[in-house]
Amino acid sequence: MLAARAGAQDYAPCPGWNPPDAKDRHHELFISPFTRHWTLSDEHKPVYALGFTQRLPDDRFCGFSLFRNSFGQPSGYVYLGKTWNAFVPSLPKLYGSVSAGVLFGYVDRYEGKVPANNHGFSPGLIPALGYRLTPAVSVELQLLGTAGIMLGTALRF
Repeated sequence: MLAARAGAQDYAPCPGWNPPDAKDRHHELFISPFTRHWTLSDEHKPVYALGFTQRLPDDRFCGFSLFRNSFGQPSGYVYLGKTWNAFVPSLPKLYGSVSAGVLFGYVDRYEGKVPANNHGFSPGLIPALGYRLTPAVSVELQLLGTAGIMLGTALRF
C-alpha cells in the first residue's frame, strides 16, 4: 500500500511534465471554428474544437481536445505529440507536428465513421502544419485522416 501511495505521488499526467511552479512551462490553447470535409454529406454538421496542450522538453507535448464531431456528437481526443520547429530553414516560423492518442465520441450509427472504433473509442493520429505569427500566436492546419482538414489558432501562455 505504501508503494502504491509513493507511486501516486510521482505520477505526472504527461511524460516529462514539469510541476506548476516550473519557470519554463508553456501551455497552449487551440481554438478551431472551421473544418472542411473532403466529401460533403447532408449529415455533416459544423465542427468546433477547443484544445489544451502542455508543452514538454524536447519539443514534445501532451493534452486533450473537446469537440463536436461531424455528426453533432460531443467528442474528445487525448494525445501525446512532437513538434518540429523551423524544419524549412528559409521559413523559420513554419513548423510541423504530429499527435497520437485516443478519440472518443463516434458512437451509435456513426461508430463506423472512424477506423478501429470500439464502442466510441478509437486510435487517433493527427499531423499538422503551423505558422507562428508571434511567439504567442500561431495558425495551424490539421489533417484529419481521410475525413478533411481543420483550421485553427493556437495561443501560448
